[in-house]
Amino acid sequence: MNFESFDWEALLFSAGVIAAQIIGILIAFALVKAIGKKLIDRFFDKLLVKGDVTKGRALTLQSLTENVFSYVLIFILVATLFNIFGLSVASLIAGAGIIGLAIGFGAQGLVSDVVTGFFLLLEKQLDVNDYVTVGSLDGIVEAVGLRTTQIRSFDGTLNYIPNRDITTVSNHSRGNMRALVDIGISYDENIDEAVSIIQTACDQVAAKDSTIVEGPDVIGVQAFGASDVTLRVIAKAQSGEQWAVERQLRKAIKEALDAKGIEIPFPHQVNIHKNIENPKK
Repeated sequence: MNFESFDWEALLFSAGVIAAQIIGILIAFALVKAIGKKLIDRFFDKLLVKGDVTKGRALTLQSLTENVFSYVLIFILVATLFNIFGLSVASLIAGAGIIGLAIGFGAQGLVSDVVTGFFLLLEKQLDVNDYVTVGSLDGIVEAVGLRTTQIRSFDGTLNYIPNRDITTVSNHSRGNMRALVDIGISYDENIDEAVSIIQTACDQVAAKDSTIVEGPDVIGVQAFGASDVTLRVIAKAQSGEQWAVERQLRKAIKEALDAKGIEIPFPHQVNIHKNIENPKK
């Protein structure tokens, strides 16, 4: 090849034009993506104001819509780049079909993820911010996609679960939840008096806490322990508030029993010292 006769000026000009086109397309891609995201956010904000859907459902659909919008933009970007380099978009689609067919046999798990994710969304089995148990994992749903579901455990761990592995979902955020407190009192105490004191304390907590929707009620003796009689208190609280209600009840009951002089048993240890040199002492 004769490099001296090669038209470097035309080559550099063509390369400059292509580079400028690519830069312009990337800038347009970034602008359209940002504008599209704002429009999607504004649409779902208005949907929340109208009250047509719950907040969790709106966040779930918003995340899914943004993902689909991003995938469409990426496809358009790739197709535009193909046109710049003189390649046919039809060949891109045909190539994608052939590649998809080739990997389809090895991507059955991916297909299963998408199908399961579709039915998770369609049947509204879980939404963003729901407290759920999936298999051995429990936590708060952060995202629901067509391929994976993200659940953040209470220790802060973010778990990515392939949708095909979700066989059973226990959703703890659909309806009111039960708050349960067991209190042990000494065998020497009067059970009826203790029940009355605990019920009074529970009524006081219910009067102050609006998250309690039913009870709390002392249902009676639950069990006989080695050194105590267990009394059980149950209540219904708004979803996600049951743990706070249980903590309030324990504090109020402990203070009420202390004020009335009713003992809550605790382990005692007795030490016996023997005099080995003189056992009679």
